Amino acid sequence: MPDTAAPASALIDRFGRRVSYLRVSVTDRCDLRCAYCLPKDFHDYREPADWLDFDELTRLIGAFAQLGVGRVRLTGGEPLLRRDLPMLARRLKALPGLHDLSLSTNGTQLERHAEALARAGIDRVNISLDSLDRACIAELTGRDTLGAVMAGLRAARAAGLAPIKLNMVALRGVNDHEIEPMAEFCFEHGFILRLIETMPMGRTGRDARHLDLGPVRERLVTRFGLVPEAQELGGGPARYWRSADGRARIGFITPISQHFCASCNRVRLAVDGTLYPCLGEEERFEFRPLLRGGASDAELADAIRLAIERKPERHHFREAPERIVRFMSQTGG
Repeated sequence: MPDTAAPASALIDRFGRRVSYLRVSVTDRCDLRCAYCLPKDFHDYREPADWLDFDELTRLIGAFAQLGVGRVRLTGGEPLLRRDLPMLARRLKALPGLHDLSLSTNGTQLERHAEALARAGIDRVNISLDSLDRACIAELTGRDTLGAVMAGLRAARAAGLAPIKLNMVALRGVNDHEIEPMAEFCFEHGFILRLIETMPMGRTGRDARHLDLGPVRERLVTRFGLVPEAQELGGGPARYWRSADGRARIGFITPISQHFCASCNRVRLAVDGTLYPCLGEEERFEFRPLLRGGASDAELADAIRLAIERKPERHHFREAPERIVRFMSQTGG
């Protein structure tokens, strides 16, 4: 369901952008150590007492929904490490105004949770898969998870979660030679491939071998006869291309080579209740003190509007790549 005309209560930032998409981290823990995300020695997690509980999350997300945020994506860390996540999904799905509830996962836990997630109301899933080669996966993530992810993909399909999108972070000299095989794999199995440029978040992000996806897109368009996709697919930042028969699609997320700040419609809520209006800037707003301090619904709505006022016009990843010291998992993917 695409975003339509903005309601009178819609969240409009200082630059005229309607904020309609909230990404919610339910944990900063992860069972992997992806080379572009978390250092192998990282242990600076938030204490569980600082996490928003399900009542707090439901109340805050409900307040966003009342202000016109109709899309919510559950993220992490790895969100399936949060106990009883389907219970939260069921509560969120019932919120008035929320019409799209999705999940981003690394897929390692998906096989045993897919059916429960679908029953709870998760509409669709994005699954991280940077390679089809076991050795490359082990190098990138810290262990060989290919079998577990493939089992998760099968379980997600069997549960009716659709569409299934595979997120591939493209890294120069690491997995760039696998882009065409990954596209063919996705076309064969009916998945949507999304290629993603790395972002300089924390030292891991800055050290990642960034690959400009512009030339990659040109190569894939020629090889597979792709044309621009007119249909909106999920409200996120990807620009999609499809095969002539419409059966295959590839999305490109290019925050560095071709940023999409002018149309950014999303904000991110970390597990501790910190809202980040922009992934690539330091502006933030703390909601936990309000939620635990007895704030009224009206005060919470006013705080959300104030937080959206802090959304900057654009990030400065190119000009100041050292600016963001926090890691991606601390922000919420």
